Amino acid sequence: MTTGFFWDERTFWHGGGNYASMAPVGGLVQPMGAGGLPENPETKRRLVNLLRASGLWEELHTQGAPEATHEDLLRVHPEHYLTEFKKLSDAGGGELGLRTPFGPGGYEMAALSAGLSKAALCSVLKGEVENSYALSRPPGHHCLPDFPNGFCLMANLAIAIEAAFAEKLCGRVAVIDWDVHHGNGTEAIYYERDDVLAISLHQERNYPQDTGFVADRGEGAGKGCNINIPLPPGGGHVMYLEAMDRIVMPALYQFKPDVIVIANGYDASALDMLSRMLATANTFAQMTTRVKQAANDLCNGRLMMAHEGGYSELYVPFCGHAVLSEMSGSKIEAPDPLLSRVNGQQPSERLNAFYSELLAEMQEFFS
Repeated sequence: MTTGFFWDERTFWHGGGNYASMAPVGGLVQPMGAGGLPENPETKRRLVNLLRASGLWEELHTQGAPEATHEDLLRVHPEHYLTEFKKLSDAGGGELGLRTPFGPGGYEMAALSAGLSKAALCSVLKGEVENSYALSRPPGHHCLPDFPNGFCLMANLAIAIEAAFAEKLCGRVAVIDWDVHHGNGTEAIYYERDDVLAISLHQERNYPQDTGFVADRGEGAGKGCNINIPLPPGGGHVMYLEAMDRIVMPALYQFKPDVIVIANGYDASALDMLSRMLATANTFAQMTTRVKQAANDLCNGRLMMAHEGGYSELYVPFCGHAVLSEMSGSKIEAPDPLLSRVNGQQPSERLNAFYSELLAEMQEFFS
């Protein structure tokens, strides 16, 4: 099996803004020694380092990609937004939306991140690799066509999907977003369309607090093609896999996509600072096993992942390694150094039974 791994060191140089975690510095908010937003390059750079240290790097088809073209970007983002973004970027940086600071060259770095996602998806659809992973940064799933938010400056996956549609490489795409935050950008872009199935598993009322509800099913032609699975805080390994089995997998098999695309955030992990979930590295590996099997059954194995959130510098690399080992079919593992601790924090049988009742209610609603 050939797994393409698309990355570029320059995406790690994206930065800007004076934040202390999620709060702008000023008044009584003191700058942090380590500085800046939780979305920083080290989680992704350390994933690359771990892949190299374990030897899995040698089994992946690693490559870069050019920036997404202006034409690519215009399929999702209006000209006035791109013009304003580029102008501010050329002037040294700033902030266009909500928690989306960038420095000089921020526009080009965002276009490069979108370009990595585009190349990763198109390489799968053209049969150049069997599946692929884009180490995209900045992330993209919160970005609306004309408003960036939640660290996301361009809608990476939507840009990739629209490029694939334009090249007539596919006709139906399923997006599964298991980032712990609701994929509101992807939802907004495809809410009235039936050629993209958008599924989001997320911690309920985390971010954004006013989106991601079960009742939001799409409109017009897109009615029924939007599935939100808001999960209660405290859920862990068992809850995530049950959500996949009860709701996500049946929806995939009913939709029958030409390719499955994952908005792959690791911020549902037990160590993440921006969530209250208890997923483990093995949780992400087992979810990958499920979507990989669905891709084999439905679309000749065509599966692509784009890296989204995840803010534990220690744990994200082990989650990512577990996913890539599963994607590539490699026997190389990077043992989870916190497995015993995180397993010991998992919900009790009583809590899992409660979570199961909630999932059963959602399953009934969607069916």
